Amino acid sequence: MALFTFNRAADYLDAAREMADSGRPTLARLLAEEAADRTADPQEAACILADFPGRSLRTEG
Repeated sequence: MALFTFNRAADYLDAAREMADSGRPTLARLLAEEAADRTADPQEAACILADFPGRSLRTEG
């Protein structure tokens, strides 16, 4: 198992890919959403989310 440090959007994106590859699409989507949130370019953020389809399961309030 890889050890991740989550300091950058790329860290979340790497983790999202690993979760997707291991059959955990919901966790992959949540990590991708965090990566997108940490991405300054809105078009790049949209591309990240497009790579991990699904609706958001976040519960923020």
